[in-house]
Amino acid sequence: MFAKIRSDIQAVFDNDPAARGWFEVIFTYSGLHAIWCHRIAHALYRRQFFTTARIISQISRFFTGIEIHPGARIGNRLFIDHGMGIVIGETCEIGDDVVIYQGVTLGGSGKEKGKRHPTIGNNVVVGSGAKILGSFTVGDQCNIGANSVVLREVPPNCTVVGVPGKVVKQGGKKMDRLTHDLLDPVFDTLRLLQREIEDLQKELDELKQERSEEHEYVRDIVTRGDVR
Repeated sequence: MFAKIRSDIQAVFDNDPAARGWFEVIFTYSGLHAIWCHRIAHALYRRQFFTTARIISQISRFFTGIEIHPGARIGNRLFIDHGMGIVIGETCEIGDDVVIYQGVTLGGSGKEKGKRHPTIGNNVVVGSGAKILGSFTVGDQCNIGANSVVLREVPPNCTVVGVPGKVVKQGGKKMDRLTHDLLDPVFDTLRLLQREIEDLQKELDELKQERSEEHEYVRDIVTRGDVR
């Protein structure tokens, strides 16, 4: 228990250059307070003291502005920076050495039962305002850009940005905009419209060609009639 507390404090020093000392970190970092409250609430939740666990999580939310459902599973050395407005759902799972900034939502995408929240791998950084919604995995060593909305699984070692989220870098290598791995409904719709426009243009060209041939035929008939 004390080893885990020490590792939580050390995570603050490892990730925040503004951290000056143990006393300041212990008494002024709301993200640390939220994590410690969650560890207590989660222990009670696992022992089926559901109401007591929820009361503790709501008290923590009141004082820290960070809402973590007691059912969520959080790994070692999670660092929550600033933290205000963070929401972490019941079936969410977070790996080790993860960094989460303010305004992040790790939520569901509907009213389905069972596993409905994301699984976050190890060494993931989730930028401020990002939304990761649904039951899928964000792989290890990923970076989720600020204000991104991620709705599909993300492979390891990727950088995701945009709405909806698109992989722009994988394994340190930039991805071609036309070959990103995450589904982009807007891009797919535009590509479908482009294909339909090309098909219509082809049909129009064929009709113009047929009409031109008809005009040539009529002109030939008229010309031969004038010669007579």
